[in-house]
Amino acid sequence: MSASRPLRLAATLLASGALLGAAALPATASDHSHAPRSAVKIGQVQHDTGWNSRYDRGLNSEWVEVRNTGHHTVRLNGWTLTDRDGNRYRFRHVWLRGHSSVIVHTGVGHDNGRHVYQDRRTSVWDSRDAATLRDDDGRWIDTKAWGRYGRR
Repeated sequence: MSASRPLRLAATLLASGALLGAAALPATASDHSHAPRSAVKIGQVQHDTGWNSRYDRGLNSEWVEVRNTGHHTVRLNGWTLTDRDGNRYRFRHVWLRGHSSVIVHTGVGHDNGRHVYQDRRTSVWDSRDAATLRDDDGRWIDTKAWGRYGRR
């Protein structure tokens, strides 16, 4: 009987540990199931103006603002901005400081801290369109629609 007592004690400890682990698992799993709410949003949009959209000056007057409303710098490398037709711009080497924005122009230009360029030769943002922002894992961050798709 003395040999069974340590065995029962070990079984009780193992069972207690399993119960504690099972009770803690749902709380731990739920902490990681939701991505933190992003402070990055689509701001203002200037869609196709219709004039000189075949030239860089006209194409660069078409743009989407991406704004960081939070306090911390966000690395946008690999994030994408797409329209309803599937045209996609992928951010490269862009760090967006807190409470700042970057303007994504359609045409050709030289990227800097406030302006990036898609290097396209044709218009992207139509008068009835939507811009969708996704992070580098493809998770939806924000969408802004205009024209018959509505304002958001």
